[in-house]
Amino acid sequence: MKTITTTTKRRGDAAEDAALDHLHDAGLVLVARNYRTPGRGGGEIDLIMRDPQDATLVFVEVRQRSSGAHGGAGGSITGVKQRRIVFAARHYLNNLRTLPPCRFDVVLVEERITWLKAAFDAGGN
Repeated sequence: MKTITTTTKRRGDAAEDAALDHLHDAGLVLVARNYRTPGRGGGEIDLIMRDPQDATLVFVEVRQRSSGAHGGAGGSITGVKQRRIVFAARHYLNNLRTLPPCRFDVVLVEERITWLKAAFDAGGN
């Protein structure tokens, strides 16, 4: 089982690296990676980026799937997953003095990289 976990972790890390490179190439700047809320049942944000054009803080979920079954990578971002990301984003924002403009993007890493800007909002599903 450890081999499966390690392989899955490596694939996930590689997908995040590819997404980060793609976003860097588009001009975004990395603020934090793998931000987690403390405690059990919280949330995680894969990448927190800043768009220097308008200072928007971008919370990025990276999804990678080896197969298109069950909706592919995009189909795996359920309402529950969105709520956990929003929860983590609110936790992160609580530590800031002023609230910047924010958005939630998704980067799908499949045969190619697809960047979905403002893929969902803080209202969740």
